[in-house]
Amino acid sequence: MEQPALRIESPREGLKPGLGLFDSITLVAGSMIGSGIFIVSADIVRHTGSPAALLAVWIVSGLMTIAGALAYGELAAMMPEAGGQYVYLREAYGGLWAFLFGWTLLLVIQTGTIAAVAVAFARFLGVLWPVLGSQVWLGVGDFGLSGERIGAILVIACLTFANLRGLNLGRIVQNSFTSAKVLSLLLIIAAGCLFFRNPAAVRINFGSMQAFLTRGIPSEGFLAMFGSAMVGGLFSADAWASVTFAASEIRNPRRDLPLALAFGTALVILLYVLTNLAYLFELPAAGVAGASDVFSRGIAHAASDRVASAAMEMVWGAAGASLTAILVMISAFGCANGLILTGARVIYAMAEDGVFFSAASRLNTASVPAFALGIQGAWAAVLAISGTYSDLLDYVIFAQLFFYVLTVGAVFLLRRTRPEIARPYRAWGYPLVPAAYIVAAVVLMIDLLVMKPRFTWPGVLIVLSGVPIYLLATRKRSIQG
Repeated sequence: MEQPALRIESPREGLKPGLGLFDSITLVAGSMIGSGIFIVSADIVRHTGSPAALLAVWIVSGLMTIAGALAYGELAAMMPEAGGQYVYLREAYGGLWAFLFGWTLLLVIQTGTIAAVAVAFARFLGVLWPVLGSQVWLGVGDFGLSGERIGAILVIACLTFANLRGLNLGRIVQNSFTSAKVLSLLLIIAAGCLFFRNPAAVRINFGSMQAFLTRGIPSEGFLAMFGSAMVGGLFSADAWASVTFAASEIRNPRRDLPLALAFGTALVILLYVLTNLAYLFELPAAGVAGASDVFSRGIAHAASDRVASAAMEMVWGAAGASLTAILVMISAFGCANGLILTGARVIYAMAEDGVFFSAASRLNTASVPAFALGIQGAWAAVLAISGTYSDLLDYVIFAQLFFYVLTVGAVFLLRRTRPEIARPYRAWGYPLVPAAYIVAAVVLMIDLLVMKPRFTWPGVLIVLSGVPIYLLATRKRSIQG
């Protein structure tokens, strides 16, 4: 079968390279750290039961994330174009698979995550300002407005406007909030691991090796439950590939992209593991009957799954819960900015290929894709007021893993079909590390098909819904051409 020609292009005219290595690392780390690290540990413990299993989920999820990022680095250095992963899929498998990725990204993955973290910002702001209630007061059913959702829309609008003003302002916002959220996690780590350990929690979680390894573990189906629990860890560490979407705006992408992917993911995973260790030093994993309210619930049953708030409440009382709300707001705001900045570049790349509205390929006077930013922000706002974005995100878990497997597989495919192309960076540990990632992701996909069929099959349908759109777009392009 004839292979598609690899198109290695210089940065597209108009998109101005303005990002250095530090900016690229903050895009990776800032897009990864959202609200998940503050809440999903509760669900992980409910699935797995033991303190050791909680840490193991984060470690295994982290190793998978880093392995994927190391493989992406080779593709990023080969093809430093706007659109990143979209481009890699296009060159390895053809336009249809690339479009299906971009379509799913626009429809749910990027916009749904933007909506989710914007709502998380407004929800934790409601802890400090209760007028931002979550009750829908203007709408039908679950679709409508509330104080919380209006707050989320304002976050999306504010950050979209900031990025319309140019790459430099978006870069400054990203650097500032990523630095702040890293310091926030370091504060939780220092408080929980170093200065304010709770002796009762330490004794329960780590008092004996048997309790550490087996406390609360289900007797049957543990491996299947472990795989389901990894969904929370993987998607709290997701969006690391977003930096590749803005590749043409990085000053030295062939060097900086692989470094940013490696260092950014490693930094976040280290912070995540240490943060969960801090939780275990403050709260029992499964809770303790008869203890104080927050302590008795433990990690598994923390109020509204706000594990970080419960842990910091053990340290500083009610003030700790308020402090954690501020930390989550900082994290969510910075995460939303990174996703807004990078996601529009995929829409731009699709328009450049003639499979999306041509207006999305036009730049404003600040040399950013204004229409792409606008349509992304508008759809994210719709998802924020629909109340269904969280379900949609669950549906695309399987599809997102599928696209990761395809992209890592492109490293193998392009090495065989395009060996002459310059590779400034070669995937570390090739072929074992990328192959291990593919095997682990496929095993997890099979596990999700068995354990969560209600979420996996609709995800496949969301991806496939892009097929007729692509056929219509390519037909229109061929007629006009």
